[in-house]
Amino acid sequence: MATATKVLRHEHEAILKMLEVTEKVANRLEQGEAVRQEVLANLQEFFRLFADQCHHGKEEDLLFPLLEQKGIPRTGGPIGVLLREHEEGRSLIRQMGDAAEATKSGLTGAGSRWAGAARGYVGLLHGHIEKENNVLFMMAERLLTPGEQEQLAEDFEKLEVDKMGVGTHERLHAMMDKMLVEFLPK
Repeated sequence: MATATKVLRHEHEAILKMLEVTEKVANRLEQGEAVRQEVLANLQEFFRLFADQCHHGKEEDLLFPLLEQKGIPRTGGPIGVLLREHEEGRSLIRQMGDAAEATKSGLTGAGSRWAGAARGYVGLLHGHIEKENNVLFMMAERLLTPGEQEQLAEDFEKLEVDKMGVGTHERLHAMMDKMLVEFLPK
């Protein structure tokens, strides 16, 4: 049986792998190496669609409201902190996108700007995922019944299609697999 928190933890694993790729790309840019525009675009798309719209969407639209109903406050607690971090992540993703656009024009320092925003995003998400896995999800596992966990997991699947469209999840995972082979060979 898939539970909501298992689904979200599994998605964290994919996000963490792509954060490793992001660090490799940032290193290359900081060393003045050329990075294909496709790589920057793929990272942007993965984080914008998978990490934000899909993963954070599941949390913001479904998990957090249910946890609020169970007594976890939005403000002054972990939900409020995580929501602020989602917004900060969106800002960093936009900065990465702006810097990627600037690299197309050959603007001086654009690669360094991308790397700086990317490093900020990597650091933010590492801490964010740690909080979710070890604080919020553990609270959810204590508060939610098995039936609520299962229903939430089913609702996640519907939300994923609604937010990203049919087949997008699979396409993003295929793109991720290709990038892992290129940047994190075994």
